Amino acid sequence: MYELTIISDFAAAHNLRGYEGECENLHGHNWKVEVMVTSKELNKIGLAVDFRVLKKMLEGILEKLDHKYLNEILPFDKENPSSENIARYIYREFEKALSNPPTPPLQKGGKGGLKIAKVKVWESESAAATYYE
Repeated sequence: MYELTIISDFAAAHNLRGYEGECENLHGHNWKVEVMVTSKELNKIGLAVDFRVLKKMLEGILEKLDHKYLNEILPFDKENPSSENIARYIYREFEKALSNPPTPPLQKGGKGGLKIAKVKVWESESAAATYYE
């Protein structure tokens, strides 16, 4: 099994509803996002996928969050935009993106297929939440 990781980031504001403490107030983070995918097979040239393809997929997801007030956008208008919920959101959006791969195909000549393994969201240098199924 092969595991590939891409890393990106986004900046956004949020507040945690129902939280008793400073985080109930409007504040922001520069989140770092790590996405890990797995593949059982490599293509004819020894790649599971071109990293540029994965990065473009993640960029499409993060642009919906970047420089936004998260509490005003789906699904965070109803659920708290905690690091845990953000990790789950990115995981599920990336999973959808993998089911509709861009052209050219993700694994030209490969048999294994890519699967998302986990997403880790860092809200600071010392605090991260990971989501996987």
